[in-house]
Amino acid sequence: MENFSLILAIVVVTALAFDFTNGFHDTANAMATTISTGALKPKVAVAMSAALNLVGAFLSVEVANTISKGLVDETGIRPEVIFAALVGAILWNLLTWLVGLPSSSSHALMGGLIGATIASAGMGAVHGDALVTKVLIPAIAAPIVAGVAAMLATRLSYTLGKKADGKAAAKGYRAGQIASAGLVSLAHGTNDAQKTMGIITLALVAGGAVAPDSDPPTWVILSAGLAIALGTYLGGWRIIRTMGKGLTDLQPQQGFAAQTSAATVILASSHLGFSLSTTHSVSGAVMGAGLGRKGGVVRWSTATRMFVAWGLTLPAAALVGALAESVTGLGDWGTALVAVFLIASSAAIWKISRREVVDASNVNEPEEPAGVVTAAIAAVTPPPAGTLAEDLTDLTATIPAPAAEPATPAAPPAATV
Repeated sequence: MENFSLILAIVVVTALAFDFTNGFHDTANAMATTISTGALKPKVAVAMSAALNLVGAFLSVEVANTISKGLVDETGIRPEVIFAALVGAILWNLLTWLVGLPSSSSHALMGGLIGATIASAGMGAVHGDALVTKVLIPAIAAPIVAGVAAMLATRLSYTLGKKADGKAAAKGYRAGQIASAGLVSLAHGTNDAQKTMGIITLALVAGGAVAPDSDPPTWVILSAGLAIALGTYLGGWRIIRTMGKGLTDLQPQQGFAAQTSAATVILASSHLGFSLSTTHSVSGAVMGAGLGRKGGVVRWSTATRMFVAWGLTLPAAALVGALAESVTGLGDWGTALVAVFLIASSAAIWKISRREVVDASNVNEPEEPAGVVTAAIAAVTPPPAGTLAEDLTDLTATIPAPAAEPATPAAPPAATV
């Protein structure tokens, strides 16, 4: 560690700051449906997710190795390049958090790294085959696979639960939803925490602090796990509201199906070393669960904004990373200028976010009213079995009681003669 320079220390701190933003940006992936269905109280949910993220960080290093060894040529990378990449990733995370869009922190990191690497060493330093097979293909396949699985699981859940007691079934699904949400949190730790481990390890190799092709040191694994757990505990309430209420309205059966499907996809990708976006997987599963219930619809206006953010993530983060690298290449004062810009921009975004605070107290308020098309579809689609009585009860409760008729004045007593 004799080569642990000041710039390398700055890169490590910045990487952990990114990991922190990754934590609160992706809390929604694990706990949005659990919170929106009332299976867990908001603060209990994020505490549980934080603990399991930390545990998951120690389960594997396959994804970390994909980042540190497979995506770019580590021999031609300077620590300043990685710092510039992290600037692009952090700013994209904060901007999408501000507007409540569940974009991919993973793709923001990889986009920043690709852009900064190209600006520093040219296109040849990016391994195109690894980018396609382990990043782009999983990015497209993950939401589709998770969505189809969640839709089928939702339909199966309602079919099997037709004759079940309503209250008992609801309790069972809520318990299952808590367990599946915990599994998603564990999977998130095995996938997303490792991306920061990989980027720190790449910086250590670039700075000469560790040998090339090294696995992440233990202190890197621990610090990355703690940073993402802390960010998760604080809760990205804006994105939780979008994921839990903005895309569709979920019942416990749907929440259980969505979480289980997403967790299966994420764990499988972690085992294979794919740098999968947990955001894409969970968002696809939530939409699939919404479409799997009769009467359930997806708010496509929100989904469209989310798709646009997904498409912009890689190029936007790459552009910022490339610009930041161009400035850091001017010397130490350039690196200092980029650092000041990052801090000032982050503070400005935070100040803007305080104009409309979203926290545990209002996270379950709908993000936006259903559109005309959504309302029309819901009106003509029959409700799922077992809910008609409850819906009629709710409907009659909203009908005001008729006003009391004015009392007829009593006739005056007859005159006594």
